[in-house]
Amino acid sequence: MEYQRKDLPEKVLKIGFILAGLGLLLVVLSYLVDPQRSAFNNIIGMMFFASISIGALILVGLEYLAGAVWSTPMRRVSEFVASTIPFVVIMAIPLFFSLHSLFHWTHTDVVQSDKILAGKSSYLNVTFFTVRFFIVMLLMYMFYFVFIRNSRKQDVSRDQSLTKTNVKLSAVFMAAAGIGLTILAVDWIMSLEPHWFSTIFGIYFISGTLLAGLAVTTFIAVSLAENGYLPGVNRDHYYSLGALMFAITNFWAYIAFSQFLLIWYANIPEETVWFIARWEGSWKYISIALMIIRFAVPYSLLLSQPSKSDPKRLKQVAVIVLLAHLVDLYWLVMPTFSKTVVLSWTELGFPLLVIGIVIIVFFMQSKKHNLMPIGDPKLERGLDFHL
Repeated sequence: MEYQRKDLPEKVLKIGFILAGLGLLLVVLSYLVDPQRSAFNNIIGMMFFASISIGALILVGLEYLAGAVWSTPMRRVSEFVASTIPFVVIMAIPLFFSLHSLFHWTHTDVVQSDKILAGKSSYLNVTFFTVRFFIVMLLMYMFYFVFIRNSRKQDVSRDQSLTKTNVKLSAVFMAAAGIGLTILAVDWIMSLEPHWFSTIFGIYFISGTLLAGLAVTTFIAVSLAENGYLPGVNRDHYYSLGALMFAITNFWAYIAFSQFLLIWYANIPEETVWFIARWEGSWKYISIALMIIRFAVPYSLLLSQPSKSDPKRLKQVAVIVLLAHLVDLYWLVMPTFSKTVVLSWTELGFPLLVIGIVIIVFFMQSKKHNLMPIGDPKLERGLDFHL
């Protein structure tokens, strides 16, 4: 394939630095004004970042595992987004200085006097908690490193065996990603209220992660294709992105409703208390809004076949899906901090910082590497893909 590299305009990098700089300033100010509230926002920001980066890497693994060809011309977009994984660890570091104020189970005297927490102490303790986090993130980065190393090496060598290696690796990665994301969800979100538990919570977070990674990939890929940076990508490729986003949106709704229905039907106090807290006072409005923007809006916007092929519609839905995921994380985390909804400028810092970093890293990667995997043996079939 004859591929002519084109550099992204410098204004993209400027936008990234502006957003990241403004976000960092707000984060620092929020920690100075209200450290406790900022630590909860830090959890939201870190998990939001993890969803985008690991979600993008899962899309890479899914393509290899399923043998998909339609996504091959756009796969480098997901690879670039996934390269932000190390920044998730950096964003998490301040949280390890606030564990005692965030998590009830870190208080030794409380655990000793609480039979339920004492029974969970072999898992919920600071040492094991810390080790789990760094092992999960190290594994995610190792899979990223090998996937991307082989993909970029293929641009030069055209060695088809590298694709076979990544296919085999993807089978192991999917299992590791499922377990790793479940650990992150249980540790950083569910253990905020350690008496509550849900056996479906890991899948709930995984579905949200898939949507976040896909939304970012869709927005960037469609924008690049519209401006001639991904030659050959057309409305059939757009349709596949839209159909996948539509399908995962439905999957998230199914998992979310299943979790609620089973807990509501069983009516066990230690399980229902979590939902009751999110259906009292001002939190019920966030719960209703979540149903609308997380499911009803993207479902209706992507329901028709033409809408899935419309680049403008796809970018709109991608932004809505990403915003909805942020609201979802806020809904999961913040009721532990406050019984009433708290919204101000302090909630803006981490999202702006995350988006800014993604833009900066993507720009830097695009300066060094091709925006399309030109050595991949599936690329020609991917460019010739038609419904």
